[in-house]
Formats: sequence, C-alpha cells, structure tokens
Amino acid sequence: MFSHFLPRLADVHIIFNLFNFLTFRSAGAGVTALFIAFLAGPRTISWLRHLRVGQVVRTDGPETHLKKSGTPTMGGTLIILAATGSTLLWAQLTNWYVVLSLLAFLWMGAIGFMDDYLKVVQGRPRGLVARYKMVGQLSFGLGLGVFLVMVPIHPMPATWTMVPFFEGWVAAFWVPAYVVFVAMVVSGSSNAVNLTDGLDGLAAGLGAIALATFGVFAYLIGRVDTSAYLGLFYLPGAGELAVFAAALAGGAIGFLWYNAHPAEVFMGDTGSLAIGGALAVMAILLKAEFLLLIVGGVFVAEALSVMLQVGWFKYTKRTRGEGVRLLQMAPLHHHFEKLGWAETKVVIRFWILGILCALLAFSTLKIR
Repeated sequence: MFSHFLPRLADVHIIFNLFNFLTFRSAGAGVTALFIAFLAGPRTISWLRHLRVGQVVRTDGPETHLKKSGTPTMGGTLIILAATGSTLLWAQLTNWYVVLSLLAFLWMGAIGFMDDYLKVVQGRPRGLVARYKMVGQLSFGLGLGVFLVMVPIHPMPATWTMVPFFEGWVAAFWVPAYVVFVAMVVSGSSNAVNLTDGLDGLAAGLGAIALATFGVFAYLIGRVDTSAYLGLFYLPGAGELAVFAAALAGGAIGFLWYNAHPAEVFMGDTGSLAIGGALAVMAILLKAEFLLLIVGGVFVAEALSVMLQVGWFKYTKRTRGEGVRLLQMAPLHHHFEKLGWAETKVVIRFWILGILCALLAFSTLKIR
C-alpha cells in the first residue's frame, strides 16, 4: 500500500522516494512483520489458552514430549496475521506475484486452521480427513496451474522452468503435465513443512531460512541486469516477491521468539501448511520448482523419511509377515531424539543443515 501512495509525496520530501526502492520495502516488510508478531504474541497466546486449544501429544513418541501436552497450538494464526498485515502495507498489491503467493498462503492456512480446529476444539484426533485435506491442496494447485497457462504473467512460456546448475537449460512440460506438476509441488511442499513441525522452533527456523533465500532469488530474477549476468530467467515484476518473502520470514522469526524451546505456543497445521504453500507458489512463480528441492532439502528429507518408513513397514509386513521399521521413529527429527539427541541439539543441527542447503542453492548461481 505504501508504494502506491507515498512516492507521490517525493516532491514534499525526498525521504518518500525511498518507497520506490524494493530493498527498502523488503527490509521494512521484514521488520514490520517481526514487530507485529512480537507485540501480538502474548495476546494471541492468551487467546489460544482461553479457547483451550492445547496440543495433543503422541503417546508413542519421545517421553520428553509428554510434558508439552496442553501447550497452546494454532499459533500459525500469529504468523498469518504478521505476514499478511506487513505484506499489505509494503508490497505492490497490483502485482500478480504477490497476489497469487498471498492467496496460496491464506488458502493453505485456512486448510490448516480447519484441521487444527477439528483436532483440538472438537476433539477429533485425526482432524480434517486426509483425503479432504489433499483435495484442498490439489484443487488450489490445479487451479493455479490452469491460471498460469491461461493468464501469462511474465514473458516466459508458462510451462518452462529453470534447471539448476545449467545455464540455458529448461524443462519444458506438456500443458496437462505442467498443471499436474504444479499441483504436486504445492501439495508436496505444504505437507513436507507440516511433517517437519514436530520440535520447538524447527519448522519456524527452517521456514525463515528458506523464505529469505527465495526472497534473494526473487530480487535477482526480477532485475534485468542480475538475471542476465547470472543466466537466470528475467521475470519482470518478480522482484516484488522479495517483499512478501521478507514479511513472511519476519513473521516466522517473530513467532520463533515464543516457539523457541521450551515453546509457549505451537504453530500447528495452520502455520506449517501456510508456510509450505507459500514456498511452493513462490518457487512456481519464479520458475524455480527444482531449486525448491535444494533450498528445502531438510523438508524433503523429513518427508522422505516418513514415506520410506511407511513403505518399508508395509512391504516387510506383506513379504515377511511382520513389519520392520527403517528408523526408530518418523519423521526424521524424532529418529534422532530416539537415538538420545537432546531436542535443542536436533533443532540447531537441522537449522545448520538448512543454512547449508541455502548456500548450496546460492552456489547454483555461479555453477551454471
């Protein structure tokens, strides 16, 4: 909103010219979301306690988690409030990149909210039925894929996407395959972040790292000079995603203040599905879907650990008559807890791996 009105006052004072600069607005968005989360955090936690939306802890998990039972969940509402408010203030609201990313963020957050509400308010242990949750995710992804094919928002063919490490290489999809591909990226990313949300501060910290990384890529891809120099697609207007990414990263860090061990509040599916959906749509709009596998490497490992655990258990039960586990417990972070690692050690080491994944993603800019 600021960028639509305040630059007009540059004749009154030169300071208003700052609102024309993407870097200034991105920094402003990050700081604003951070402060909104700081200020609204105590009241949000108090409100959640009043609603008695306490976390239900698995009895077959690490014993140290049993004391977390009853801790307020659905704290993702704080991230959504902070990031959405900051984006509305600092981003250009006529930019398709921002509109679509914000819509995905809110849509996935709404699905997560319904799931959390059914679990903790209505007492349904399974929450939203898995197939209904998947329908909500896939329907948005399919709709987004169709929209991008029918309404070009950049000069590149909608069905093209960049290939990391190789300059000039593109993956060109058949139109129906591209629409399905977009839906799978949206669903896969949102569920991967959701599976990662199992320890105090884990998903919030990794989400902030991944979002900040995509914010930098958005800035580079949205500039004609840097995109040409680095061999990236030039997507006019894509730089505005840096503002949205900064706002969401700021909201996640602000939430982390209250979610750090020992957590005062959990984000729940409300926050994890929203962050995962936002990351997916940013990657899709930046034509960097394969880069998401690198930036979100820890999220990918967490999701794969669950898939392999379930798949191997079912296979051995069918072939040997008794199911065998690959890991002591899935997702992966619980496996390391079962091995004796302290929760804080698992979180910090996974954050380090998330930073290394971000650095590997940045290395693709020169290894091309």
